[in-house]
Amino acid sequence: MLDKTLTVILAGGHGSRLKPLTLERTKPAVPFGGQYRIIDFTLVNCLHSGLRQVLVLTQYKSHSLQKHLRDGWSLFNPELGEYITAVPPQMRTGGSWYDGTADAVYQNLYMLKRSGAERVLILSGDHIYRMDYAPLLAFHEEHSSGVTLASMEVPLSEAGQFGVMGVDQQGRVTSFEEKPKNPEPCQPGGENALVSMGIYVFSLDRLISILEEDHLLSDSGHDFGFDILPKLFAENEVYAYRFGGKAGRVSRDRYWRDVGNLDSYYEANMQLLDPQPALDLYQPEWPIRTHHSQYPPARTVPGISGSEGIFINSIVANGVLIVGGSVQHSILFPNVRIGDEAVIHNSILFEGVEVGDGAELDNCIVDKGVVIPPGERIGFDKAQDAARFSISEKGIVVVPKGYQF
Repeated sequence: MLDKTLTVILAGGHGSRLKPLTLERTKPAVPFGGQYRIIDFTLVNCLHSGLRQVLVLTQYKSHSLQKHLRDGWSLFNPELGEYITAVPPQMRTGGSWYDGTADAVYQNLYMLKRSGAERVLILSGDHIYRMDYAPLLAFHEEHSSGVTLASMEVPLSEAGQFGVMGVDQQGRVTSFEEKPKNPEPCQPGGENALVSMGIYVFSLDRLISILEEDHLLSDSGHDFGFDILPKLFAENEVYAYRFGGKAGRVSRDRYWRDVGNLDSYYEANMQLLDPQPALDLYQPEWPIRTHHSQYPPARTVPGISGSEGIFINSIVANGVLIVGGSVQHSILFPNVRIGDEAVIHNSILFEGVEVGDGAELDNCIVDKGVVIPPGERIGFDKAQDAARFSISEKGIVVVPKGYQF
């Protein structure tokens, strides 16, 4: 079954709600958790699920992503028919770039047709979760479904961000509405709604036919959620697989996050610092793979002032040097430098950030390579911060890549 499944990862999105982190990179390439990229979680799910034929559809500012795929994910053997291949728009069906998630797949139907696959697993490259896809694919086969989508329950207050569905006792989807203003609970009087996770399994023939039909419609947005799935629901073709029901080889934490805006991105990172994090990066049977640059081990060093370099409840990657500074409840990516008597609280510092002596940061995200001058204070004066940086709805200050003080 797995060897007859082609996996397609949609990884071309702008990630506009994550700006300025996505000003120079696509959303799946945004760093996460001290050493990873967001797309690593989807790719590692494919790896551990036994899926070995993976197309990554790229588009928006994809250089960083394609470099990461080359450096960190060139692990399959093409001689055995295995691959992870980046596929940029090739304009084989016209003169346009990918115009919607469904159009991205449509423009590459020629690759699907010659793949020898019987089914196609379509994934998003911008979600944080662990999932064994094998039980999902088995569910699809058991129900002889034209289409199966992965679903999970979320509180009604959050459901409006997703596609909300109703299902019957057999698991067949009976209703679907993309991002409704007033989502319906999955049970009368309940507090949760059943939502789509953006994970779809199609029989190859059905996928080809529905995409070819959609391509001819001038009024279609060519999007799976808004245009493709509603048609299939009306024809009673779609079944919903409950995420975490049969966990396969991964623990049943039922963790899934769409880190679609700055606050959700920041909170998902900070949750890794909880005493018992909802997402366990240390599960030995499901390690998260990524590309590691060759940095020396992290180290703390006493500063000239006599202060000890310390970090408390923080993630500290290779190459980090804390020279007399203090880091608390923060995440430091590789090769970060913290100066003497600098204080870092509740912050995320990307690779190569340097923090000068005596500087203070609180509730910040600092993008790659930024040099914070000695004595600088960020996260304490909202008006001053707003004049220079982006600030999220919940007050997280974001210093963009390459910012010059």
